[in-house]
Amino acid sequence: MFLAIDIGGTKTLIAVFNKRGQKIKSFKFFTNKKQSTFLSDLLQGLQDFKAYSIEKIVIALPGKISGTTFKLGNLNWENQHLSFFDPIKNLFNSAPIFFVNDADLATIYEAHRYHKKTIYLTFSTGIGGGIAKNGKLLPESSSFEPGHQKYTFNGQLLEWEDIASANAIGATYGCQATDVKGAEAFLDIAKRMSLGLTGIIKNINPKVIIIGGPIGMLFKDFEKPLKKELKKSFKKLPKLVPAKYPKESVIHGGYLYAKTH
Repeated sequence: MFLAIDIGGTKTLIAVFNKRGQKIKSFKFFTNKKQSTFLSDLLQGLQDFKAYSIEKIVIALPGKISGTTFKLGNLNWENQHLSFFDPIKNLFNSAPIFFVNDADLATIYEAHRYHKKTIYLTFSTGIGGGIAKNGKLLPESSSFEPGHQKYTFNGQLLEWEDIASANAIGATYGCQATDVKGAEAFLDIAKRMSLGLTGIIKNINPKVIIIGGPIGMLFKDFEKPLKKELKKSFKKLPKLVPAKYPKESVIHGGYLYAKTH
């Protein structure tokens, strides 16, 4: 069995998979920004997974991992040592733990079905993603930070994630992004997304773009207006597809990483 833990800026998801990739059990809880409280919540949530024979553990971190330290921007955790997670080892007979960036895991999973250059984008708390080919991350993926690129929107110069992330869209419409409805709203979402996608297509020239995160769940609703917006700049578009697991790409990437490492 493989255990995957996805630490998100808002929620943390725990899941256990068998070797065939079937999710056997999962549990989700609020990510508390106070480190001691978060760790206590995590250890409590893991109690129900002790019954499984865990061979490997993959922890997805929403930030940069440098050697034995990490930082999580969305949680304002700076220069934390990976030993922070040592108490987990005591629960699972010292099973090896792998620490991987969450966007990398999501990209590894969602792009592994495509052989040409593929970009995965997650529109959630922010906007992250990765670049892959033949199911493997490309070197340029390590510096790919699409959410922090700036664009002019409604007369303001803003980062793309402040324009088109699920959080930004939810704030605009006063509801969860997945609850947004109506043709006018989907046209607005398409215009917000096209700002960043236009630059990505011009500069990286991907053959496939995968849309994940909560916004990926709305793909069929904004697909046509998005393609119409992008065709104003391009005669031929890359293949645009929704993620297989829009809100769980990271956790499935954890399974695939554990299986292959």
